[in-house]
Amino acid sequence: MTIPDAAAEAQPEAGRTRRGGRAAKRGGGAGAFDQPPFRQLTVPFPPTEIVSEDELESIHLASLRVLKEIGIEVLHDEARAIMRRHGADVREDTHRVHFDADMVLELIAHCPSEFTVHARNPAHNLRMGGNNIILAQIASAPNCSDTDHGRRPGNQADFRNFVKLAQMHNIIHCLGGYPVEPIDIHAGIRHLECLRDITTLTDKTFHIYSLGKERNQDGIEIARIVRSVSAEQLRDEPSCFTVINTNSPLKLDIPMLEGVIQMAAHGQVVIVTPFTLAGAMAPITVAGALVEQNAEALAALAFAQMVRKGAPVGYGGFTSNVDMRSGAPAFGTPESMKAQLIGGQLARRYGIPYRSSNVCAANTVDAQAAYESVFSLWGCIHGGANLVKHAAGWLEGGLCCSYEKMMLDIDLLQMVAEFLTPLDLSEDALGVEAIREVGPGGHFFGSPHTQARYKTAFYSPIISDWRNYETWAQAGGPTSIEHANRLWKERLKTYEKPPMDEAIREELDAFVERRIREGGAPTDF
Repeated sequence: MTIPDAAAEAQPEAGRTRRGGRAAKRGGGAGAFDQPPFRQLTVPFPPTEIVSEDELESIHLASLRVLKEIGIEVLHDEARAIMRRHGADVREDTHRVHFDADMVLELIAHCPSEFTVHARNPAHNLRMGGNNIILAQIASAPNCSDTDHGRRPGNQADFRNFVKLAQMHNIIHCLGGYPVEPIDIHAGIRHLECLRDITTLTDKTFHIYSLGKERNQDGIEIARIVRSVSAEQLRDEPSCFTVINTNSPLKLDIPMLEGVIQMAAHGQVVIVTPFTLAGAMAPITVAGALVEQNAEALAALAFAQMVRKGAPVGYGGFTSNVDMRSGAPAFGTPESMKAQLIGGQLARRYGIPYRSSNVCAANTVDAQAAYESVFSLWGCIHGGANLVKHAAGWLEGGLCCSYEKMMLDIDLLQMVAEFLTPLDLSEDALGVEAIREVGPGGHFFGSPHTQARYKTAFYSPIISDWRNYETWAQAGGPTSIEHANRLWKERLKTYEKPPMDEAIREELDAFVERRIREGGAPTDF
């Protein structure tokens, strides 16, 4: 079942006003509700390092042994030719490529440690690397769900709703892909329709899928059109990104390598992310899985620099474990958290921005979904992640984008943002005069110090219900998932489309319609 206008079903809960965020300011053009303003988040403390330099070096050296002694299977003919020209040992009979350690390290030394990703609205430009964090909405779910209509295959109506929610919420910095796959649009033209929606319904940076040259080239041209810049300027100002997943173990396929070639050659961001699940596509030990992750990442990152030295890239970690009873992926586990932290240490060792994810294995928005997401976010923040993929909406191990989980995650992310806000330690904030005024045995509820600050002193959650039991029970005992269901519908009703110059919109539509007439991208259908 699709929802042509899901927001129309919103039924505000009488007598309830909820403020999300300490400043509780309305974001410019982001809707009628209160929220903190759009801002680039930074981490004010050093990342957690759970292995020593010597232990980290052992992972690094083992990865280089894998690249030299075992090698990577490379299926793309042109990619192998490029690798050969740069000194790699290419075995054409097996498509296996072996990489010398010195060659790999010399190439990745060209990876920029920090760069800006440009949005069509400059206020939404993002800084990648350093102590900066970018939060991207869930991507690539084949299904979506809400508590009113249940679980259903992805479709354009829901796709557009999720894109609107990403635009409306300042805590979502960019689009990490299609939040749900709209299978009611033919695969050959889906990327054109989806990117047109993303670039008109939002003014934030976005992701391009590397599923063939045409999709990459179309996405890059759409990024150029909506920013109204030349191809040369776009090459110097990355404006979109792609995620390159290795086929773990130790394989790079044709679409992924074509994506590296197209995106790196045009100066756009390539985030290399091996999909190393311990016990399935990687050794069952966390250390072994990290060795494989690192070897695969270094090979693809080095290749990006072969295509264009200085191409903006990111080191992605997605190492977790599987349930050894069923084979199903598990997320938010102690093992995945360790991998997140060590993945960050490896990325910093090479001076490359780090990508991680907010993921869970829960099948509904329950306690499991919440605590696995909290642990995932803990790993992201303390691991020094610069890009957090799937930051809001992820359910069922990535098989479903949930409206209610979207709102739960937005609340969690806003809490993380508040946690990262430096503490006010001014003379006034230290409160000595307020303590003097109240004195022993008094209370601070009515003090001028409290009265001047009480509206914005603390983060106010958008999901949590802080009423006492009797008041809560009298209101019908609403649960967190019920609050989340009410909230997404209320907020969608307030969506405001970001402005776009009419000439740019006409150029965008002309390009998309021409490419649709030409058939878009080839498919297997």
